[in-house]
Amino acid sequence: MSSILVLVEHRQGAVRDVTFEMLTAARKLGAGSVEAVLMAENCDVLAPSITPHANKVVCVSGPAFKEFSYEPYQKALVKLIGEKKPSAVLIANSAFGTDLGPSLAVALNAGLVSDAVAFTEADSGFSVSRGMYAGKLVADWAMPSEPAIIMVRQSNFKPEPASLGGAVEKWDAGDVASGAKTKFISLEEVPTTGIDIAKASIVVGIGRGIKEAKNMPLVQEFAQDIGAVLAASRPVVDAGWLPKEVQVGSSGKTIKPKLYIALGISGAFQHIAGMKGADTIIAVNKDPKAPIFSVAHYGIVDDLHKVVPALRTKIKEMKS
Repeated sequence: MSSILVLVEHRQGAVRDVTFEMLTAARKLGAGSVEAVLMAENCDVLAPSITPHANKVVCVSGPAFKEFSYEPYQKALVKLIGEKKPSAVLIANSAFGTDLGPSLAVALNAGLVSDAVAFTEADSGFSVSRGMYAGKLVADWAMPSEPAIIMVRQSNFKPEPASLGGAVEKWDAGDVASGAKTKFISLEEVPTTGIDIAKASIVVGIGRGIKEAKNMPLVQEFAQDIGAVLAASRPVVDAGWLPKEVQVGSSGKTIKPKLYIALGISGAFQHIAGMKGADTIIAVNKDPKAPIFSVAHYGIVDDLHKVVPALRTKIKEMKS
């Protein structure tokens, strides 16, 4: 396997976590070289945070890269990939990545796998796993030609520290702005509560078993007792009891906390796809056949309205 290129995703002057997740995944594939491609107005500012994680940082500076726009990115990448001839190019399966990845694959006449969740080494290189049919199954894809454009699911790989001390290579993309049919106007963030469940180490997820909105304080206070953030399955969000930004699952966020406590969540495959990467999973459900128990490390078969008060009492005893 030759080199793997990883496109650095950054926003408002900060490298996004998914970049380090992709670099970790790329290093484990045993490529000859892992090269991070950083495109920014002045990439010297961001490069030092990336050099420990790659064998090389390809630094592409210019006003065309001040904000993300797929056209200059695509023109630069087509030229760079033609020179580097990597085995694969990793791009985040994010809002930016989904704008760039498919069009880049078409421009290169290359294979594309989106929403990648795993890589497996094979005799001919590696295969890529992705969810199919809204997460009902996982399919393995082999790429018959190079390069492969792979869009990696966010929060699916755990970033690991590294000390590669990669060299910074300055690369000139040339004129990538002329002839563009689109332009960046502004970035408008959706108002949020400021809670990012993808970064929390302890998460309490609640599902249909909560029954009514009036029961929400019970789980909210329990989450506070253990220093957790509150998340939810889709029925709770659809009911309007918690905001969309804390929904876990294939139609929400993928999380990998140290501890995930699922309260009254049956465990539909869409929800499991978003939390099965947690280090420890504890499930509470009164149905012993609930699918959530298939991924839980510990389970309690009982009504959450009985279990949670008992847990709170025990926690208070331990604290006192």
